[in-house]
Amino acid sequence: QVQLVESGGRLVQAGESLRLSCAASESAFRNNNMGWFRQAPGKEREFVASISWRLGITDYADSVKGRFTISRDNAKSTVYLQMNSLKPDDTAVYYCNVVVSRRPFSSWGQGTQVTVAS
Repeated sequence: QVQLVESGGRLVQAGESLRLSCAASESAFRNNNMGWFRQAPGKEREFVASISWRLGITDYADSVKGRFTISRDNAKSTVYLQMNSLKPDDTAVYYCNVVVSRRPFSSWGQGTQVTVAS
């Protein structure tokens, strides 16, 4: 059974940094590309970033490129999202998932709320 548990979200001020973590079940994590998505109030869930299983190749949405960094620890079945220079537009619930071509491929966890105050 796939399990994804996101954590690390909180209220921050614009310009600050935050690191999110996602602990995944091994069945979800092993051999899969992993990524982050977010859903802002009143908007659809959108792709944020992904990282490949073996080579750690990363992919970012244009809106976060240069500010966010995705990484993974395969030994811990955990994926991270380092978010720098946060903006109010980054306010959303952040979710991790297995990723295929920027699309989610598994069930969702509960997400973690990130709120950026101006």
